[in-house]
Amino acid sequence: MSPRNSPAMASMPFKGGDIVRIVACEDDPRAVGKTGRVLDEVPPGPLTGHRWTVDRISVWIAPVLCHTHELRKEN
Repeated sequence: MSPRNSPAMASMPFKGGDIVRIVACEDDPRAVGKTGRVLDEVPPGPLTGHRWTVDRISVWIAPVLCHTHELRKEN
């Protein structure tokens, strides 16, 4: 079974390319209320503190790391 078809992947709240609204952001509070795109293709792990990488937020805001509860799917 490929990693993309595994049961763990089926329960992922987000996948790479999803557009999300940032409702809270411990990493950078300036990102709150903005939308961005999830970069992660696999569930986040210990390297990122189990946080999702969100990019394309703003010209002035670099990619941020957000916990699942800090994001809401837009589409």
